[in-house]
Amino acid sequence: MIGLEIPRGFAANLAADRPTKVQVLVDGTSSNTATVAQGYATQIVQRFGIQKSIQAYGRTGVQGGVELRARAWYNPNLVSRVYNVPGVIGTIVMLMGLLLTSLAVVREREIGTLEQLMVSPLSPLELILGKTLPVVFVCLVDLVLITAVAMLWFDIPFRGSFLLLLGASLVYVLAGLGLGLLISTVSATQQEAFMSMFFFFLPAIMLSGFMYPVENMPEAVQVLTLANPIRHFLVVVRGIFLKGAGFGILWPEIATLGAMGVIVLAVAASKFRKTTG
Repeated sequence: MIGLEIPRGFAANLAADRPTKVQVLVDGTSSNTATVAQGYATQIVQRFGIQKSIQAYGRTGVQGGVELRARAWYNPNLVSRVYNVPGVIGTIVMLMGLLLTSLAVVREREIGTLEQLMVSPLSPLELILGKTLPVVFVCLVDLVLITAVAMLWFDIPFRGSFLLLLGASLVYVLAGLGLGLLISTVSATQQEAFMSMFFFFLPAIMLSGFMYPVENMPEAVQVLTLANPIRHFLVVVRGIFLKGAGFGILWPEIATLGAMGVIVLAVAASKFRKTTG
């Protein structure tokens, strides 16, 4: 979050009572955290300058030879929308994936057409693909629209690769589809599926880092957030948008999302076969 740049000759300048400079670099992607960190850094450097002033001149009315130059990277003006708008991509994509998929199978069961589908030549895999591929297309369209609005309307910088964002989003959508199918297979009605979806979605948003930094949560809760796909995707989308991070930096989060998607889809497919068999 914070980098301290101490120039060459710093100690020699202080010993000779010559002015010297210190640069404090702050990660500005989280504007609130960066503002607090910058305030603490300012107080520490000013206190150090006062101490040097007392040592050199015996009073605090003379400058201590330390000048603070704080600079926020990735979000120089510490604007909150630069941090919040990219996070909206993760929440809306997950919401659409959960909402459309969780209602897909249970709707067929509720109106009585699921049995007709099962006696048709379609295999369970083909039925699942038919229910999920349109949702994937809708989620990708949402991704493009939100990204365009973020860049053109809110003037959010995009410093990374759109192909990487697209690939990571596909992996993220895979996890969302698996969760939606799992909810759909254990729900008897659309109302039950809808309520179950929000029972997962709202806590996932609270524990994703979208509203509150994960680092400020209790340690037990931080461990719990590791099972939250939204948390990992927000790290990816903010890293691509604001820092221009590449796959070499973001691969742990992308790999985690891929593992989550495969596991949840496998469980949902198994549950689907037992339910329809």
